[in-house]
Amino acid sequence: MKSLSEPYELREGVPSVDDFRRLRTEAGLSDKDPEAVAVALPHTWYGVVLHHEGRPIGMGRIIGDGGTAFQVVDICVHPAHQGLGLGKHIMAALTEELERRAPATAYVSLIADGPARFLYEKFGFADTATHDSVGMYRLMGADPRT
Repeated sequence: MKSLSEPYELREGVPSVDDFRRLRTEAGLSDKDPEAVAVALPHTWYGVVLHHEGRPIGMGRIIGDGGTAFQVVDICVHPAHQGLGLGKHIMAALTEELERRAPATAYVSLIADGPARFLYEKFGFADTATHDSVGMYRLMGADPRT
């Protein structure tokens, strides 16, 4: 993959709580409670933050138990910088780290929203339904019976 060039820089780590929330909402993802974000970010197994002229404009994280299960989360790029292949750089960094450190038997999952699935397919992710699996979710705070 072609390397990033100025004025973009991809750095290992996680954004601040405020930057995390800003990046999510600017990219059209749901906002998260600041206290929950403050608890979550230090538990990141591996993360990257994409900077443009020193300002965070994208990110991606891997969470998990470090051995058997991992999930790719919070992949986003500010809309003004989308369409430039920057999401590929974020995913490449995350998958390279998984390939380097995760055991061969680890299960890595993610939830793809809309056309993002095409990006993830380029990195070896497949629709779970084709493997007799169904991805499921539960949003805490919502009544599970409705």
